[in-house]
Amino acid sequence: MSGLHPDCPTPTLIQLHQGSHLLEIHFDNHTECMLSCEFLRVYSPSAEVRGHGAGQEVLQLGKENVNITGIEPVGRYAIKLIFDDGHDTGLYSWDYLYYLAQHYESLWQDYVTKLTIAGHTRKEPIHAAKH
Repeated sequence: MSGLHPDCPTPTLIQLHQGSHLLEIHFDNHTECMLSCEFLRVYSPSAEVRGHGAGQEVLQLGKENVNITGIEPVGRYAIKLIFDDGHDTGLYSWDYLYYLAQHYESLWQDYVTKLTIAGHTRKEPIHAAKH
C-alpha cells in the first residue's frame, strides 16, 4: 500500500530546491509537480493548521518566505516536512501530496481569497518561485 488508499500513486522522487523554495515530486504514474514551501506550509495536514474538525482551520499568515529545512520519511506512506519557522508537526501522506499536486490551482486561489477576506496583503516572496 503506497499511502492511505491502495490505488494512490507513490512518489519516485522527492527533491527539495531550497534556493527557489520548491519541492519537486514525481509519482509512479508519471505525474510531476513543483510545490512551493509556502503552499505546503499553509496546507500542512497538522492539527495546528487544520484544527480538530470542520471550521477550525487556522489561516496561516506571513508564510511567503518560509522554507523547508528537513524532510524525514515516515514508514512507507508519508514524509514529515520541517519548516524554518519551527513548524514540524504535519505528516504528508502520499495520498495528501498527490491531492495537493492535483488540486494546486484551486487550493492556491482559495488560500489567496481567504487572505484577501481576512484583510491580509500577501507580500511577494524574495525568491522567484514558480507555482
